Amino acid sequence: MAISDAARRYHEELFPHHQSTLKASDPELGELFDNFAFDEVVAQSSLDGKTRLTVILASMIGSAAVSEFKVLAGAALNVGVTPVEIKEIVYQSVAYVGMGRAFDFLHAANDVLTDRGIQLPLDGQSRTTPATRYEKGLAAQKAIFGAAIDQMYDRSPKDLLHIQRFLSANCFGDFYTRGGLDLKLRELVTLSILIALGGAGPQVKGHMQGNLNVGNGRDVLIDVITQLLPWVGYPRTLNALAALNEVAPERG
Repeated sequence: MAISDAARRYHEELFPHHQSTLKASDPELGELFDNFAFDEVVAQSSLDGKTRLTVILASMIGSAAVSEFKVLAGAALNVGVTPVEIKEIVYQSVAYVGMGRAFDFLHAANDVLTDRGIQLPLDGQSRTTPATRYEKGLAAQKAIFGAAIDQMYDRSPKDLLHIQRFLSANCFGDFYTRGGLDLKLRELVTLSILIALGGAGPQVKGHMQGNLNVGNGRDVLIDVITQLLPWVGYPRTLNALAALNEVAPERG
C-alpha cells in the first residue's frame, strides 16, 4: 500500500513539508489513515477547507484530544482559519464541555498561536454587557430554536428556571453573540463538539434541528458528520446520523 496522490497533496496543503512520525514507527497505519481521511473522506465533501478544519477542530475538543488539536490548529491556520476563529471555537466549547476540559485547549491554542508569532490577547469579540446578555442571548436562542424556547420556559419547574436563564444569558448571551464566527458556523461548531463528546443524544438532536433552522441543510450536516468520521470513529458518527434521520429524514 502507498499513500495516494490525492492524500499526499491534501496532507501537504495542511502540513507543508511535515514528515509524520508514523512514517517511521507505524507506516501501515499512517498509510491507511492518510488514504482514508485525506483522500476518500475529503473526496466525498463539498465543504470548503476552512469549514472542514473548523468542525474537525471543534470535534477534537469534544474528544479531549489535546495533542491532535494542536496539530490540526496549525493545519487550520495553513488553510485560512484565523486566530480569532480558532480562539472562538475554544471559547464556544466552554458552554458544552465545561472549563475543566476547555482549559487545556485554551492553552493549546495559545501555544500554537504564540509559536506562529501571533501576539496575545487577540481583539475582544464580546458583543454584550451584563445588562444586555440575557436579552440578546434569548434573542439568539429564538433565532435558532424559535417558539421552542418559550415552551421550555413555560414547561420548566419553578425551581429549575434559573437553569433556563443561565442558558439564555450565559450559553447564548455570553457566547453565541460574540464576533469571530457567524451563527451558521457556530451551530456547526456546537454540533461537532456534541457529536464528539458522546452521551449527549438529546442535545445532538436539538442542535441538528437548530442547524436546519439557521440554514445548514441535511446535505451539509451529512457532509460535516462524514468529515468527522476519521477523527471521532464510527459509533459516534453512526449515532449522529441516526439523530439526523430522526430530525430530518431523507426525502424520497
